[in-house]
Amino acid sequence: MRDAPVLGPLLALAAASCAAQAPPAVLPAPVVTHDTVAVERVVTRVDTVVDPSLRTRVTQLELDILAREARIQTLEEQLEEARREVVRTMARSQTVATRAEAASGIAEAELAVRTLRTEAGRRNAPEATQADRLLEQSNAEFELNNFAGALYLASQARTIATQGTDRFRRVEAAGLRPGETPFDAQIRLRTTTRANVREGPSTGTRILFTLEPGSAVVAVSYVESWVKVTDETGRSGWIAQSLVERRE
Repeated sequence: MRDAPVLGPLLALAAASCAAQAPPAVLPAPVVTHDTVAVERVVTRVDTVVDPSLRTRVTQLELDILAREARIQTLEEQLEEARREVVRTMARSQTVATRAEAASGIAEAELAVRTLRTEAGRRNAPEATQADRLLEQSNAEFELNNFAGALYLASQARTIATQGTDRFRRVEAAGLRPGETPFDAQIRLRTTTRANVREGPSTGTRILFTLEPGSAVVAVSYVESWVKVTDETGRSGWIAQSLVERRE
């Protein structure tokens, strides 16, 4: 009976040892569904490094465009005022022009505008808009019996419409490629660096010739960021817009 106190602690120690050596309980794997999966998206931010000189050039070009637009607007306003003054002078001086002559001039101008719209089709024809405005002014002067002024304005409208028609006919004759847009007037440019002139508006087309920095060219049309140019020897091709700039 004296061994009983010792036996109790030994049995407790053995039970604890067995419990420590027993393998851990295996828990069932969690069921993973699209509703319970947390997706972590790692977004890498790429900061584009822009050449400071290029940014300065772009800014200067934007300012040049604004300045030119303001200059064009001023010239258009001056031209419009000059027309009004001519009409007022004709009204005061009673310049010889009959009702029939003014009516005939208006009819010819209207015919010229219709011809322009036919040539333009669905394309934008700014000349038609300008000619319509002059025709409206011409009719107003006709109603005021200022036949000389009406004839003058009708002649202006006819001239502008005829010029627009000639421009669209040149475009058709040139056989422009899809997406190619002609400039209303030839633009004088020069190369800013050594530049390749290609067969088409793409770096994948054949190089026709190479121009040295400062070479003078004339731009006639464009497609996206490519410009069709002709150099001083008559050679023509496509050049990237970033390689040229305006010249006086």
